[in-house]
Parts: sequence; C-alpha cells; structure tokens
Amino acid sequence: MKLIIAIVNNEDSNVVASALTKEKFFVTKLSTTGGFLNVGNTTFLIGADEAEIPLVKETIKRFSKTRAHDAPSTGSFGTGLRPDGLPADTAVNVGGATVFVLGVESMDKY
Repeated sequence: MKLIIAIVNNEDSNVVASALTKEKFFVTKLSTTGGFLNVGNTTFLIGADEAEIPLVKETIKRFSKTRAHDAPSTGSFGTGLRPDGLPADTAVNVGGATVFVLGVESMDKY
C-alpha cells in the first residue's frame, strides 16, 4: 500500500479530483497554500496499491496544467526597478503538480 500526496494548483483541482474519482480512487482534498507566490493549492491524499501508482500519476499529470503568471517583483528579489520607478513584473510558471509516493506500513478503514 502506498500513500500518494499530490499538490495541485487550485485551478486544476476539480478536474483532477473528478478524473481520479472516475478511475475509482478514493481522494481526500485539503486546501493548502505554498510556494514563494503564496498561491492556493489543493493537496490530495490518495491510497493506492503499488500497481495503481502509474495510473494515478498519469491521471494527475494529464489534468494538471502549467501556466504563466505575472508576479510582481521588487529590488529585494534582485530584479531591480523599471526606469519609470515601478517594480518590474516577472513571468513565472505556476501550476502543474508535485507528487510524492510514500510507503504505508498499515491502513485501516472503519
């Protein structure tokens, strides 16, 4: 038995949850915040057998999109200021998914 922890952008969380449920996986959703942009994420907890891991990972990958996001930057981030004195925006990629697979010694369902 494995525990899969998947951190997904909020914009993709509903479609990822639906796709995993359609594949008959039991999914627990947690609202989380993280990253240097402090954007909202959804963390999924999924219990799966070893043989199911590739299907879970492929499903998450298929429905988790990476997108560009303009993040305001300041001189403290080392990018300096624009000539007009306003902070320069920096395009960063957000989204996608981060997936951890952990071994589970025991699992009971009551």
